[in-house]
Amino acid sequence: MRARHVVALAPWALAAHAVVNARLLRTPPSAQPVERFSVLLPVRDEVDGVTSCVTALLRALPDDAELVVLDDGSSDGTAEAARRAADQDPRVRVLAGAPLPEGWLGKPHACQQLADAADPRSTVLVFVDADVRVAPDGLVRTVAQLRATGLDLVSPYPRQLADGPLPRLVQPLLQWSWLTFLPLRAAERSPRPSLSAANGQLLAVDRAAYGKAGGHAAVRNAVIDDIALLRAVKASGGRGVVTDGTDVATCRMYDDAAALTKGYEKSAGVAFGSPAGAVGVMALLHVLFVLPVALLVKRSTRRAGLVGYAGGVAGRMVSARRTGGRVWPDPLAHPVSIVALGRLTALSLRRRRRGTATWKGRPVT
Repeated sequence: MRARHVVALAPWALAAHAVVNARLLRTPPSAQPVERFSVLLPVRDEVDGVTSCVTALLRALPDDAELVVLDDGSSDGTAEAARRAADQDPRVRVLAGAPLPEGWLGKPHACQQLADAADPRSTVLVFVDADVRVAPDGLVRTVAQLRATGLDLVSPYPRQLADGPLPRLVQPLLQWSWLTFLPLRAAERSPRPSLSAANGQLLAVDRAAYGKAGGHAAVRNAVIDDIALLRAVKASGGRGVVTDGTDVATCRMYDDAAALTKGYEKSAGVAFGSPAGAVGVMALLHVLFVLPVALLVKRSTRRAGLVGYAGGVAGRMVSARRTGGRVWPDPLAHPVSIVALGRLTALSLRRRRRGTATWKGRPVT
């Protein structure tokens, strides 16, 4: 088979795999509360969003559950805003975080403190980020899915909200990537670290399995702590997987291009395990989804290029339809999305090599 035929057909094969995954993707069931759980919310300089986050969580919180908020050294009044939103609700505790120890990154340290502070009667820990807005039944359904599947960790992927050119180009690649490349059923069963996808925006874990895995202490210096935690759970004999959180929660990670760039500076360079891994994955993505556009230039390769480009667009449309994204016209810009991600990854690698990568005022190298 000629190289141009591979370029033409490979995107369609991946789109077909996305269709299979879209059918297999687990959706949290409707359910009533069946056990006590703790909702754990780490916050740092989140004054603009913590009120609406806490308000949504309280609407979704059963009477016998609790919400524990940990303020991780905010300088903008986040803790005060959280207390006002709680309005003296007895189910809520707002704690002050301890100083960051050497060898820890901020997010894992905050999450470990929250887990340590959780009600000892809670059998499930639900970690939530401050930019998430859960549906009124979102928490109960998340815990119900954990138990119904028999898994030790589930991560219902919230519907991602993105506005502005760069966020609309880049953010949909998050859910597209695992729907396209990760065999979901194999990922549930396999202990292999490479078959892991999770999202700390909304993540439920069996408390005993969390402790057996070593908790966030086991991933204390992990930039992408959610996937690292799932890998730790797998390494200790547990199982877990990403699931469908489209109607369970929403998340707006970044308000604009500047915020998105800052966020990807922190994480893109380590998303594939090593600098060599990042370079290799970006090269592969460019061959699969950008090269077809280049083939449109020559008449002899134009048909192969058009077929390959259409396959990439089709895969993006499948992902968007299944996860509540924009089905049209954004997938038409899929090659541009890949180029943008490549540039952000290169920027992240450069920042990490120079030791200048930061997040919320702290170094992450």
